[in-house]
Amino acid sequence: MATNITWHEGLTHDERSKLTSQKGLTLWLTGLSASGKSTIATALEQHLLQNGVTSYRLDGDNIRFGLNKDLGFSEADRNENIRRIAEVAKLFADSTTVAITSFISPYRADRDSARALHAAANIPFIEVYVDVPVEVAEQRDPKGLYKKARAGLIPEFTGISAPYEEPLAAEIHVRSDKCTVEEAVVQIEEYLISKGLISLKSE
Repeated sequence: MATNITWHEGLTHDERSKLTSQKGLTLWLTGLSASGKSTIATALEQHLLQNGVTSYRLDGDNIRFGLNKDLGFSEADRNENIRRIAEVAKLFADSTTVAITSFISPYRADRDSARALHAAANIPFIEVYVDVPVEVAEQRDPKGLYKKARAGLIPEFTGISAPYEEPLAAEIHVRSDKCTVEEAVVQIEEYLISKGLISLKSE
């Protein structure tokens, strides 16, 4: 760890918020592979942008093509994957952007660390549990990953050969097997509006 560095203070989060007329926050979508996280996150980002809310989506697969391309899927690498994305999401949120992350993030301790990181900076962190029975996720299996995991071709696959620790108190619980993508977006949007975290320009 570097020791010859100095943190440079600039505008505070509240000062940025006043200038941009928007509060930054992180929406942390977690759930099994094929639960619908990325689909919901993509639709939500588009919806918010169309309604004047500056947003940016950070997707688990896409991040592994760049920032985290050096990481595998061992528990240690999964931990580091989430640590890095939590830091990046916090920076986006601090800029008053709505950061939307969609990662399996299977371990509670890692999600709790992401939450604590935001809390220390006084930035809202909203955990969204995109919940689906593993049987339904396996039936969807758009990438064929569950089939490969069952065949032993993918070691440490979440939900099959590696654990997924469900959130105990997520702010938003989306049952993606019982609602449409559009309904999930509305559910998240209504929560954010009810808490005074976003304001749509169309209103």
